[in-house]
Amino acid sequence: MRKIAVRNFRVVLRTSLGFAGLGIGSSVAGSGVVALLLLLQGLPGDVGDRGWVLGLTAAAIVAGSLLAGTLWTAWLQRRTAIWFVLGRPPSESEARRALRLPVDMAVVSGTLWLIGTVVLSVLAGVLGSGEDAVGMATVIGLGGLTTVGLTYLAAEWVARPVMTIALGILPPRGSLPVTVLTRLVVTWALASGVPFVGVLLVATPPDLGSGNHTASLIMLSVIGLAVGAIGTALLARAVAAPLHRLRVALDRIARGDNEVAVDVDDSSEIGLLQTSVNQLAAGLREQARMRDLFGRHVGADVARHALEYGASLSGDVREVTALFVDVVDSTALAYRTPPEELVRKLNRLFAAVVSAVNARGGLVNKFQGDAALCIFGAPTRLADGPTAALAAARAIRDEVCADGELDLGIGVSSGPVFAGQLGASSRLEYTVIGDAVNEAARLTELAKAVPSRILASDAVVSAALPSEGAHWEKHGELELRGRQEATPTWTAGPKPQDS
Repeated sequence: MRKIAVRNFRVVLRTSLGFAGLGIGSSVAGSGVVALLLLLQGLPGDVGDRGWVLGLTAAAIVAGSLLAGTLWTAWLQRRTAIWFVLGRPPSESEARRALRLPVDMAVVSGTLWLIGTVVLSVLAGVLGSGEDAVGMATVIGLGGLTTVGLTYLAAEWVARPVMTIALGILPPRGSLPVTVLTRLVVTWALASGVPFVGVLLVATPPDLGSGNHTASLIMLSVIGLAVGAIGTALLARAVAAPLHRLRVALDRIARGDNEVAVDVDDSSEIGLLQTSVNQLAAGLREQARMRDLFGRHVGADVARHALEYGASLSGDVREVTALFVDVVDSTALAYRTPPEELVRKLNRLFAAVVSAVNARGGLVNKFQGDAALCIFGAPTRLADGPTAALAAARAIRDEVCADGELDLGIGVSSGPVFAGQLGASSRLEYTVIGDAVNEAARLTELAKAVPSRILASDAVVSAALPSEGAHWEKHGELELRGRQEATPTWTAGPKPQDS
């Protein structure tokens, strides 16, 4: 916390010094340029030996404006500095005041220049003539407008660290206090408007002053070039730089990187874009999280199928291979095992099931207490579902038996089934229904008493590749509950020895 406070204090100090330097520098530079233009134009021309009164008054106004501007700016910053140094988020009123800093700085500068314009113009009229007063007011007024415009653009740049935090509390929305059009108009006025107005006033009647018009025109051209370059640079920093960061962020999002966050440091339409990009990234992250959770609950293939085809009570008949896994004597196991320990054992069992099935392109369709139903061939079609299912059954059996925590039975069967969404429009479940699923469940019950713990129907082994069939041997015909005819079955024997 102390490091944050120290860092924030440094930022506030740097910002305060930046405002102070901006105010003093712009005032001194503007006053110097105005004084030079007045001298070149010979304004005021009728004061005679009383010119020292005008010069002394101008110097006093500049000195007083520097002092008043510094104190006024410090007073405007006082509340902003407090929350920033303490490292706490600002309240809405504090954030609103922080966002007004560039406008407030422009108001301070404009007010002081207006006072100076009125005082010196009146004094020039008293000491000289009405034409002197008009010329004085025109030159100082144009100089003041230029200084105020530069102050506003530069203040936005200086206050950006504070405005970034304030915009986190009051993001831009609705009616914007600042727009890109406002900045463009200010920049145009600095680069073209004010200098060209000055050129027109010097070059067209009535003549303001009796000085060298050529020198004044050259001076106005130089001022226009310099101020235009500064204003354009500040505009580019305020508009082009954030747009570049937005383009980079959107490129990252397009490449699939949703962990993107753009600093909202602008209160104009650019700030709206920054906020929208952050909302877009957050929405994509939420979609990815929901899709991941959806996939974890129903399986990645089912999630992909649902997102592609939508939620509907539909499906089709598929030729699939069903693999059923069930724990031996689960009732007694639950009686003698604490619930937490039983859950840990089942999770380790299901981890082995998921790993073996996913590795071979199958789907763990559902967990049923201490049992699991796995299918090969739906919703994703497989070139050889029987071979994949038989290999998965042996892998599950070998891993669980090697662990020694649980005993289990595995049944494998193939046949046509309905595969699709089942339920109601408000609650759907992807499932498979058919004789092959029932046969796999019946074989699982009988497999619990078989030494190998696996039984497969003849249809599965016959359809599998010979390389997989070499791991299986005939077990005999079994009477399955609910069937009138005996079912030929196979069991997984020992791995054949290489000849």
